[in-house]
Amino acid sequence: MLTEDGKHLYVSYDEYHNLIEKLALKVYQSGWEFDTILCLARGGMRPGDILSRIFDKPLAIMSTSSYRAEAGMVQGKLDIARYITTPQGEIAGKVLLVDDLADTGHTLNAVINQLRDNYEPISELRSAVIWTKGVSTFQADYSVEFLATNPWIHQPFESYDSMRPAQLMEKWKI
Repeated sequence: MLTEDGKHLYVSYDEYHNLIEKLALKVYQSGWEFDTILCLARGGMRPGDILSRIFDKPLAIMSTSSYRAEAGMVQGKLDIARYITTPQGEIAGKVLLVDDLADTGHTLNAVINQLRDNYEPISELRSAVIWTKGVSTFQADYSVEFLATNPWIHQPFESYDSMRPAQLMEKWKI
């Protein structure tokens, strides 16, 4: 649900999973065949996992991080892992790069440049995101929702960003 002022988008688990299914349909309807899904951790892990299951393709993971301060709401320096974790040795062939959103576009642009510069076995690279914000400098090949007002997206699992084991102990009375 987008707030009236357009500054916040609240997403339930059901909505989140429905959007991932719609993303899968966009990729499928394009007719593009790919070999591997490469998800960006952390935001792309959930969509990447689901797409990997739907398309029955191996899932590779590349870790990136820039949102750390203020409970993950302030973008800082972008860190991109030097290595990709994949079950099939080296990532190669046609790769679908998956993240949750194209916010500013900085992360996706940087990752694609790194992949093109450092991973010659990748023959074709396309990208898929759930959301694209209006301020993004990056346009994914596949995207489900365009958010012109650039809201902060409150994803259903973000409560875990501030939850600690002691709070779980209290919650579950262990």
